[in-house]
Amino acid sequence: MAKDKIPTSRVGRTARIGGLAAGQAIRQAGTRAANVTRSGEGRKVALERRQIEAAEQIVAALGTIKGAAMKLGQVLSFLDVGLVPDEYRDEFQRKLAALRDAAPNVAFKDMRKVIEEELDGPLGEVFAEFNEEPVAAASIGQVYRARLHDGRVVAIKVQYPGVAAAVRSDMQNLGLILRLAKRIAPGLNPQAIGREISERIHDELDYELEAQNQRTLARIFRGHPFIVIPEVVTSLSHERVMVSEFISGTGFEELKAYPQEERDRIGEILFRFYFGCLYRHHQFSGDPHPGNSMLLDDGRMVFFDFGLFKRMPPGAVELEIQVARAIIDGNTDAIMRLGTEVGFFPEPDKFDPQRVLAHFRAATSWYTVDQYTQLTPDYATQVLIDMSDPRSEYFGQLRHESAPPDHIFGRRMEVLTLAVLAQLHARGNFHRIAREWFYGDAPASELGEEEYEFYGRRAA
Repeated sequence: MAKDKIPTSRVGRTARIGGLAAGQAIRQAGTRAANVTRSGEGRKVALERRQIEAAEQIVAALGTIKGAAMKLGQVLSFLDVGLVPDEYRDEFQRKLAALRDAAPNVAFKDMRKVIEEELDGPLGEVFAEFNEEPVAAASIGQVYRARLHDGRVVAIKVQYPGVAAAVRSDMQNLGLILRLAKRIAPGLNPQAIGREISERIHDELDYELEAQNQRTLARIFRGHPFIVIPEVVTSLSHERVMVSEFISGTGFEELKAYPQEERDRIGEILFRFYFGCLYRHHQFSGDPHPGNSMLLDDGRMVFFDFGLFKRMPPGAVELEIQVARAIIDGNTDAIMRLGTEVGFFPEPDKFDPQRVLAHFRAATSWYTVDQYTQLTPDYATQVLIDMSDPRSEYFGQLRHESAPPDHIFGRRMEVLTLAVLAQLHARGNFHRIAREWFYGDAPASELGEEEYEFYGRRAA
């Protein structure tokens, strides 16, 4: 079988993406012109058809590009996206899901060369055993299993040769990619989102930085009752190769078929990990991907892949908590004041505070309203629509909002966590859990009690 070559030329990659964006612009202009003479239902059908075409073109573009552009496809693949009408969603989801685990089929001899260059020696000197078949693949690298001479079984994450140059090309083209996506969701702010994505994805290319992120979380969660972070082998971790403890467990697709009660528990663990990292530790994984966690036989969950990582600047998390409290308490004065201070409302006079509150509650009610609820793909889709889609009843005010860059990945983490929980159809009162961070309330569940005891021991 022919091996994939990762395209690194900006010209070639720009031609693919730019051609798609231009084609969409022409098609949408034609749709708008034709809509002048169409009935209301005819306009709806025509716009839906353009949405479907745009979505399929995004799939085609991202499927031929490895690196940062493909990462955007992976994000969309599990959002149960509200980008297309309901009747087309399953097919669109299936096409995007193929991107989630797709990766260049790079010959092992080329991957071996990367490993030996980074570790400065032959594989046999470093590893007692090395399985040449990858155990996992992602957008910028593959993972192998090996055994060190001291007996430890380890996971070796190796960057594809040439992928760094490909990602840099993607970053140069990011504006084109985001403009293509904006044709589906005009509420996007390509400039702010582009800056933040560029910073985070450039970080993701540096496995030494990822190793540092993973070491930080491994230290924070060492001994935790239900969260496990694999330990990093620092001496063997470099810019393009990272070595860490190998841990295996049950993957997400199997977990989706677990009994409801077990899925509820898994959902709470996911929520506590991703949200808890932000609100308790002020740093978090920006990639709540279904493939980035597994359930261990003892009921704990292991989390990995911390290349897409965000450390919040001083005061940013406190601001997030103040806004969350204002939403919960219905304090429109606080919402408008805080939003204006950080530039979220660049022209505050254009906003109706009650409509702003209603919009914020629509996007966050799954954890800001005191209720026991079951999260579903339909629910997650509606939240996504309310956050950024022209079909939202709040789209008029969305067009005037400007999300601060420091908070973009927080919202990304939030909606992607919801998307993962929705695929599990997890149930719970997520508001009661969130109050532990927002108000310092007592633990809201058995897992909360275990976590409270853990942090109590750490503080002692």
